[in-house]
Parts: sequence; structure tokens; C-alpha cells
Amino acid sequence: MDHRTGDACRWRIINPKNVKAMFGLFKKKSKKEVLEKKYKKLLEESHRLSTVNRMESDKKMYEANQVLEEIEKL
Repeated sequence: MDHRTGDACRWRIINPKNVKAMFGLFKKKSKKEVLEKKYKKLLEESHRLSTVNRMESDKKMYEANQVLEEIEKL
């Protein structure tokens, strides 16, 4: 395999999105990012539970609002 023919190219064009993902692996998330992720997860659970168990859905929505208040304080 000859490098001039392009059969076995060792060098590849690096996608900037992949580079960002690679270096983002070791980045520690800020408190705000952690709370935003938790808020999103609680909203998704609340929405999922809304058709099954309304009380549990309301509890998750309440928890999500508490997390939102914490985010706003930051």
C-alpha cells in the first residue's frame, strides 16, 4: 500500500467537533452545568410520568422548579 495512491492514508482530516469532544472528556463541569442537566432530566421524567401518575409527575415538576431556583441564584 503506497501512501501516494491513497489506499492506506494514515493522516486524516480532523473534524473540529471531534477535537472538542476529545478534550471535553476531561473538562470538569461547572455547578451550573450540573444543575442544568439535573433540571432537564427532572423535566423529562415529569413529562413521562404525566400520562401515568399525576402525583409523581407533580413531585418531579416541583423538584425541577427547586433546581431552577438554584440555577437562578448562581
